[in-house]
Amino acid sequence: MSTDNAGVRFWRKQKLGSRDFTLREARETGDGDGEGDGSIRQGTSTEYRTYKRRWFGLAQLTLMNIIVSWDWMTFAPVASHAAEYYNVRESTINWISTAFFLAFVAVFPISIAILHRGPKLAFMASAVLILIGNWIRYAGSTKASGGNIACAMVGEIVIGFAQPFILAAPTRYSDMWFTNRGRVAATALTSLANPFGAAIGQLITPFMVKKSSDVSSMVLYISIISTVFALPAFLVPASPPTPVGPASETPKLSLRDSIGVLGRSLEIWLILIPFGVYVGFFNSISSLLNQMLTPYGISDDEAGIGGAVLIVVGLVASAISSPIIDRTKSFLLTLKILVPLVGISYLMFVWMPETRDVAGPYVVLAILGASSFSLVPVALEFLIELSHPLSPEVTSTVAWAMGQLFGAIFIIISDALAAGKDASPQST
Repeated sequence: MSTDNAGVRFWRKQKLGSRDFTLREARETGDGDGEGDGSIRQGTSTEYRTYKRRWFGLAQLTLMNIIVSWDWMTFAPVASHAAEYYNVRESTINWISTAFFLAFVAVFPISIAILHRGPKLAFMASAVLILIGNWIRYAGSTKASGGNIACAMVGEIVIGFAQPFILAAPTRYSDMWFTNRGRVAATALTSLANPFGAAIGQLITPFMVKKSSDVSSMVLYISIISTVFALPAFLVPASPPTPVGPASETPKLSLRDSIGVLGRSLEIWLILIPFGVYVGFFNSISSLLNQMLTPYGISDDEAGIGGAVLIVVGLVASAISSPIIDRTKSFLLTLKILVPLVGISYLMFVWMPETRDVAGPYVVLAILGASSFSLVPVALEFLIELSHPLSPEVTSTVAWAMGQLFGAIFIIISDALAAGKDASPQST
């Protein structure tokens, strides 16, 4: 009898009862009332409680997801100035984003193994890589007269190595520290912090860089902020002293069995592949938005505001929808509603830059942001529900890795399709 086959049977047996398990957890933790700090709820045989210290870890996870995404968006919102500063073409600046995505794909198996041992180790690994990567970038950007593109690229790759450890951690962290009722909201807050960091980059970076010589100071400021955000990661508690609910103590499949089940489960892949494509589109449009809009007479600042509209509206929509979905658990219905809306929004955006006005792009970006951001925590939690009792870091990390891979592919394709300087308008 093979271990993989035993794992598959165990998964099927547990999955069939996953909804009963969710309901049992709700009963034994007072339907989420145990979220009150320091409270204890007695179930039929076990006492569960939540701990105030979980908020420190949640805040740190949020901050690190913000900064790693802002690091990614360092150069894209000011691609023309960055290209001039490093004396390269804009396509080379696009490769910085592409390298960031591919770095995620390269190390995500390692991040799964580390997250399986606990989120704190992943926090520390990510913090170290963020610190190293940022200061390597600045080492090649110390002079206002020009920078070293090799240092910028290497630093970006190192930061890209940091991302899977922190981007895939929300589901693992919320599974360990939060009860059933608060889990979707905790996952939403920390997962959506990542695109919020991109919004900060889209909005603030164009105001920091008005000419190519400003790139040096911009890289320095972001490196300092990254250092401040990363250092508290070493103080995050490793795990709660006692389980917070049945989900946090239920046995999970081993990594080997989890991977075997993942490879055989068609229903999981029917969520993973669309999620990867959707995240890939979002990553590519975030990276290239400036280059999509500026050839049509829209300024860097206006393009940056468009990126902020995309993300801020999405965050507001997710803040409204996540608690509702958290209570109703209507994951599949929500996916069926939001996925077509996301697709229609991308299709509409194709014609928006040609209007040569910010109103059309802003409206479509707002709709796209609202639907996309509401979709992220739903898809991630539905994957966990669907794959229970697989370890949550397995499905979430694979999902994000696919998103980064598709993002890199879409940027490469978009760069190849861009018109030259002699086109009208240029570089469209």
